[in-house]
Amino acid sequence: MAFKPLHDRVLVKRVESDEKTAGGLIIPDNAKEKPAEGEVVAVGEGARKDSGELIEMSVKKGDKILFGKWSGTEVTLDGEEMLIMKESDILGTIS
Repeated sequence: MAFKPLHDRVLVKRVESDEKTAGGLIIPDNAKEKPAEGEVVAVGEGARKDSGELIEMSVKKGDKILFGKWSGTEVTLDGEEMLIMKESDILGTIS
């Protein structure tokens, strides 16, 4: 893939959610919510302060993250649905 996010933006691939509940019930497609969990695919170089100094990104490629329900812009790259979001839309990392 030849896509590189700019500034403080991050390219994220959603992690697929479970097909069943903890009790074993199958969740139909029309009742599923899009997951708010993903994996970082690419990151920009970071934002810049007014002085021009670079603010380093807190996430890196491969990090598992949680993000807000309405975060990011959906795009299709190489046939895969991805999200482009600002680093500030990320709620935290999962270890």
